[in-house]
Amino acid sequence: MTYDGVLVFGIVFIVGYALLALTQWTYPLTGTRRLALQAALFIAIGAYFVWCWCKGGQTLAMKSWRLWLIDSSGAAPGVCRSILRYVLAWHLVAPGLAFVAAFQTHAAIDLVAVVAGVGLMLLAALFDPQRRLLHDRWVGTRVVRESD
Repeated sequence: MTYDGVLVFGIVFIVGYALLALTQWTYPLTGTRRLALQAALFIAIGAYFVWCWCKGGQTLAMKSWRLWLIDSSGAAPGVCRSILRYVLAWHLVAPGLAFVAAFQTHAAIDLVAVVAGVGLMLLAALFDPQRRLLHDRWVGTRVVRESD
């Protein structure tokens, strides 16, 4: 996740910079502009993951760890399944974001809440025989090592 996070940071930087430069928007962004930026980033990040998963079942970071995303037949997931997996994977940050939205505390506390929420959601894998996270169970995919 950390390796993919570094790559996603690059995508967010490039897409965000390009959008802001082309539209000549400046901070602070109004509600509509902020929503447009968030939507563009959501789509760009999703495009990276969906393309990688469909093309060969691996993101660039997964290649480093020799991990593969497969469906129940053992093949790389198709486009629809990959899109659904991407959208449903956002449940990992949902508890932390709910805390932030409800309490709007200090930024450091908000960050701890998001990280703790992700950690809590990752615990779900401990209760699955194949060690799948919830979104993988829902979509019918799993991450395997090359030797599996």
